Amino acid sequence: MNKLFFIAAFLTVAIAAPQGKKETEDPPIVVNSQSDVRNLDGSSQWSYTQSDGTTREETQVQKKIKTISTDSYGKQTVNEEIGNTNKGASYWVSPEGQKITLTWVADEGGFQPKGDHLPVAPVHVFTLPVAPALPYQRTGLGY
Repeated sequence: MNKLFFIAAFLTVAIAAPQGKKETEDPPIVVNSQSDVRNLDGSSQWSYTQSDGTTREETQVQKKIKTISTDSYGKQTVNEEIGNTNKGASYWVSPEGQKITLTWVADEGGFQPKGDHLPVAPVHVFTLPVAPALPYQRTGLGY
């Protein structure tokens, strides 16, 4: 029984041992600064920076948004609702070494991210086909 335990322990250590150890270990990433402010009016701000250069900041503000609802008879009603608007920015370095900056706004227009690393849809220029003009003939009225 002791031999079986020894073999199982040896296999566990052999499987879990790293195959190729780096010559230099990366230092642990620590949070250098952090802030979080919550206000009574519903607004807030928070941010952090890390030792690897990663940063993030975000602000939130409550905003009155006008919405239009239509009932089953077609009557439109203007309503005021309270919603959140967020703005923020993040910065980090990708595993490939690329410096990435992402900014965004989230409001009644939706989530709107901006960054040089984001894909951009191609712009297509289309020429719409035009139907040929046919001669107009008035028939069948019998006047």
